[in-house]
Amino acid sequence: MKKAYYFLMSSLLAAGMLSACSDEENKGENPEGENPDNEYPEWYYAGGQLGTAYLSTSNAYEQPTEPVEANAEMSQRFKNGEQLFEKMYMSNHTGVRKGLGPAYVRSSCIHCHPGYGHGKRNAAGSFETSSIGNGCLLVVYNPETDGYVSWLTGMPQGHAVEPFKAPLDESKVIITWKKYTDDWGNQFPDGETYDLEYPEVTMSPDAVYAYNKGVISDLGNYKVLLESTIGIYGTGLIDAISDEDLKAQYAQEESDGYLPNGINPAFFKNGEWVKQYSNTKETDVAAGFADKGEQHPFRFTYALSRGPLQDAAGANAMWNIPNVTRSNRRYHYLDTYFSNDQAADTDRTKFGGSSWVKASAYDPDVQAGYQSYIETADPEKNHPTWHADDYSDQEKVATAIAAYLTSKELDIEMDDEDYLDFMVWHRGLAVPAVRNIDDEAVQRGKELFEEIGCAYCHRPSWKTGTDDYFDPNGFFARGDDRLPKYPNQTIWPYSDFVQHKLHMENDIRTGWCRTTPLWGRGLHQMCTGSATADRLHDNRARNVIEAIMWHGNAQSDARKSVEKFRELSKDDRDAIVKFIDAI
Repeated sequence: MKKAYYFLMSSLLAAGMLSACSDEENKGENPEGENPDNEYPEWYYAGGQLGTAYLSTSNAYEQPTEPVEANAEMSQRFKNGEQLFEKMYMSNHTGVRKGLGPAYVRSSCIHCHPGYGHGKRNAAGSFETSSIGNGCLLVVYNPETDGYVSWLTGMPQGHAVEPFKAPLDESKVIITWKKYTDDWGNQFPDGETYDLEYPEVTMSPDAVYAYNKGVISDLGNYKVLLESTIGIYGTGLIDAISDEDLKAQYAQEESDGYLPNGINPAFFKNGEWVKQYSNTKETDVAAGFADKGEQHPFRFTYALSRGPLQDAAGANAMWNIPNVTRSNRRYHYLDTYFSNDQAADTDRTKFGGSSWVKASAYDPDVQAGYQSYIETADPEKNHPTWHADDYSDQEKVATAIAAYLTSKELDIEMDDEDYLDFMVWHRGLAVPAVRNIDDEAVQRGKELFEEIGCAYCHRPSWKTGTDDYFDPNGFFARGDDRLPKYPNQTIWPYSDFVQHKLHMENDIRTGWCRTTPLWGRGLHQMCTGSATADRLHDNRARNVIEAIMWHGNAQSDARKSVEKFRELSKDDRDAIVKFIDAI
């Protein structure tokens, strides 16, 4: 295990240096892999006693938590899960790491999460996702309703396995970075200047496969935005915060009434939840995996689209990004175009409501290559409806293609043991300890961060509950001991996990964005190799100053804090930046 290795090496090095250095001289240096002495303040342990790792090197995000290291079986599963995250999936139908198809978003998890963090900033030009690092996803939605379009999946798929064709041609999605000047002319009162820029994304209609094939005649009103992936380290600790404490946070902020935009009424109103997360996938319920009646607060992603971690970003993405099926996901990730138009019921039934399925079924190129594809995928013909009895008959081939693409009985590509390994790894990632904690500038920055009001939304600490976690899929029993748990830990994520509005130029869809946890973000460049700090939901901020100043719109919930930040001396502004990078 990486952490154990560095602990050993650091211990050997430390043994040779004891004669030269006193304990007091070592205090604050945070030697790699070595637990600090007990004199460190509580906020040093970002992930609490059970969830903190002590590396600040390029693999700082990759370390296991204490419950994982203390359990031999769990430690081995963590290593296995790590490989499932890092290695690419293949389009083969047999052997290991099979998946990727017939359409997919990325060929591995690490493509979106380089160095186990969030994605890098997208350069200007076409939206390209073949190389590791571009963790941004496209958000294609109707600006009149703020709802996702029905003719692409929520995570648009830009790749396909022959003979199928990608639902979206990524080369026709163009990113342009535009300059922005704020209310203060991008300048502090003492004369220091800064730059602000934001991404604008355009996508021509002919980028959509189903539109080119005539299945969709009009795409209607749509807009395209970028949204970065979230960091995955420490998500098990966030999951361990109790539902009751999350509700109390919402209720407190609603009662305080400090923020101009209030609380998002779609989630919480008058002291009660308006909407919570539950798994309603038919296949999960039919298989006995999910309890549709049990609900839990949303807590993950910028848009707050996911609840408990066991059915959140990682567990879900393993299925809908590389399109890897498992026992409770035996179907493809498809768009739902026909659910919103006047197509005949027979079309909805035959093509599963998917415009991509219909376009694929009647595409001459797909039909020409389908027999070879499906005979490789199902050589024993265990699924008779996937095969045509006459491949010269266009309608019969189209019917077979549609049956395969809409099937809910696909062969399992990730078995239950691999999925368990993956989830042990996912829930078992630690958070890096705070760096440079004895630096006077960092300590001063912490005080100022609280004084000017940043700590209201970026709430510094939480106490986890009993961590009797819930799995909406029902794959894991409540509080299943096979996964690591983090009860009664004081953790320091620097987030209230509530959505707020910043009113940024070309803002996030709906304008509501969950407060991003700041823990570990100062190591992003080192861990991912990015040239910039890549902060905010679309990585528009290249450094901490830019991230802060993007909070400064006149209608922003953070306007008052930004006004106070502007009036600080340069030394004090730099101290806040140093603190944010240290945590």
